[in-house]
Amino acid sequence: MSQFNAPLRRSRSNRMIGGVVSGLACYFGMDVTLARVLYVVISVCSAAFPGILVYVLFWILTPEEQIEDPRVVSTQ
Repeated sequence: MSQFNAPLRRSRSNRMIGGVVSGLACYFGMDVTLARVLYVVISVCSAAFPGILVYVLFWILTPEEQIEDPRVVSTQ
């Protein structure tokens, strides 16, 4: 079993719609383009509706990643 470094988060920097698929790709350590293609293929093969429903659920339930503000200086 592999160890994941970061919690599952929606991407803010590499998003197409809500950042769900790019967040999943980052979490599983795979290429974002490959993840998007796989998601579309799986969604189309499942008549598209379940894929859209799963995407919307992940969009609602998965928190967005935090982007550090470069204006804030770390004191650590």
